[in-house]
Amino acid sequence: MAVLGAQLVITLVMISVIQKLGPHFSLGRWLLCSTGLIRYLYPTDSELKQLANIKKEKPKPRKNKLQTNGKVYGDTFHIPRNLDVQLETAKVTHLDVVHLRYFTEYQWLVDFALYTLIVYSLTEVYQNWFPLKNEINLSMLWCGVVILFSFKLLMSLTIQYFKGEESVGERSTCIVMGFTYLLISMIILIVDEKNLELGLENAYKSFNETASSFLSSQGLSSTGPASKIVLKFFLALWCGILGAVLTFPGLRIAKMHWDLLKYFRESKTIQILLNLSFAMPFLLVVLWIKPVARDYLTVRVFSGREKPLLTDEAFDTFRVLAIVIAMCIKIILMPWYLQAYLDMAYHRTEEQKKEAGRITNIDYQKKISAVFYYLCVVTVQYVSPIIMVLFFTFMYKTLGEYKWLGILDTGECSLNDAPLNKIMESLGTPSTQGGTLADTAADVHLAIENLKSVFTVDVFRGLFGFSTWWCCFVYFASTSVGLVYQSYFSGI
Repeated sequence: MAVLGAQLVITLVMISVIQKLGPHFSLGRWLLCSTGLIRYLYPTDSELKQLANIKKEKPKPRKNKLQTNGKVYGDTFHIPRNLDVQLETAKVTHLDVVHLRYFTEYQWLVDFALYTLIVYSLTEVYQNWFPLKNEINLSMLWCGVVILFSFKLLMSLTIQYFKGEESVGERSTCIVMGFTYLLISMIILIVDEKNLELGLENAYKSFNETASSFLSSQGLSSTGPASKIVLKFFLALWCGILGAVLTFPGLRIAKMHWDLLKYFRESKTIQILLNLSFAMPFLLVVLWIKPVARDYLTVRVFSGREKPLLTDEAFDTFRVLAIVIAMCIKIILMPWYLQAYLDMAYHRTEEQKKEAGRITNIDYQKKISAVFYYLCVVTVQYVSPIIMVLFFTFMYKTLGEYKWLGILDTGECSLNDAPLNKIMESLGTPSTQGGTLADTAADVHLAIENLKSVFTVDVFRGLFGFSTWWCCFVYFASTSVGLVYQSYFSGI
């Protein structure tokens, strides 16, 4: 049997499609430029002078100029802050966003996520008809690259707060929230899994047993199980870093959500939809609380029924599908949230009209143009956590050996992983020694199979189940903190 087989064919075909189709079609570009987003144009100097009744004067050399960040701006003048300026609007086009910062990274992330989704879907269909017994699932490698690039983008945005000299407040917020999430994760990791089914205890036990057997089969000495405290400490450290990285994306999403609620104040239906989308991560987090979710749906028997609503396998599938549906709804609502951000330029000018004093034309124009210049940064903050959660879920489903149609199951749950004693026997099987190329290939294949046996289904369920749950938790916690901040410092 081939080690790669159809997986390599699907990967090579998709790479060819990316090379041919990539320059002509882009989902990321379409989301920004073809969904009707409207940006606000700042008024020109002549328009401001006309509104402020400033007469034209003869230019004076080396006078009346403003220097900012090493750049000299000519024809600087002051206008009243309460000047009645009506901003013009224009549709966002590709020529407008192509030069914005982080546009290339955003476009690559969204497009590669789309291609990865296609590879993953084709692999799942193929696996449904021809189970992957001796083949490596390369779609998991694609999903891993998407997750790593999403995290890298969010990390690069967070690092910017530590480089700027005027970002003391943002820097302190990231540090405080990072330590806060570190403390919360430590508390969660000591919770009994009878209440919070993260699967880490089973993952730890399975990994240590299979790893010890693997080392013994290779003639290496094993010093015993790795320290559970050390493993949980590094896991909590990762949780704290991820919490710090998702802090400002959460605050930004909360600000856009708050503005949308004010905009659709008269439409109760849309407000319910927005609030439901906002609360979905919390509902997903609750699905891992065993007494509230699993026991309620798979153990309790309601009146008029002879058995529970769902089996264990059906509940696992329901949990995976709920995450996918929630993230897809957030992607569908993405143009609304981005438009709410672009409307900040209009709200800034309206708020300024209530102020007294004067402002330079350069500062006034920067206040409006800066909103559009940071559009791609805000877009990355919005879409990266969604993509990260979505592809963590895909890896959790596939490597955990769950089924997409498991929710239709009416029988008893049966795990797909082999019993642990059989895994131990396979790990202990000595490799054949031979000098031919076929024997060498057989040895390599056997080594890969033994290495795969170390990472059992229980290990993957614990690792990716906890990662998915923690991403949902931090996503909801960060946005909730932002919403509380908005409700405290502003009114509806």
